[in-house]
Amino acid sequence: HAQLVESGGGSVQTGGSLRLSCVASGYTDDRHCEAWSRQAPGKEREAIAAIDIDGSTRYADSVKGRFTITQDDAKSTVYLQMNSLTPDDTAMYYCAAARYGSGCPSNDNTWGQGTQVTVS
Repeated sequence: HAQLVESGGGSVQTGGSLRLSCVASGYTDDRHCEAWSRQAPGKEREAIAAIDIDGSTRYADSVKGRFTITQDDAKSTVYLQMNSLTPDDTAMYYCAAARYGSGCPSNDNTWGQGTQVTVS
């Protein structure tokens, strides 16, 4: 079955950078979009970046200009390059893959288990 596995989280100081990876497996060619979301303790999940099958991207205002989402189809991997990190970026980061007919992201997507990012 379809599965997403995130990696690349960790602890970093303010102003630092991290690159998150999300590897997909078990899919047929029915994904139209992949996205990154994050959830900080006590806060709602926030969609922060998405990339469509045609390569178009969109970002939340909170990360625009600092984060970049890219995809490597050959590796079935989506990346999130995060620069100029601040303590407000501290959260669990999740990737999601949307099949045709579903929003991106949405609760009916396939979601990974998350990777923790801590900025101090």
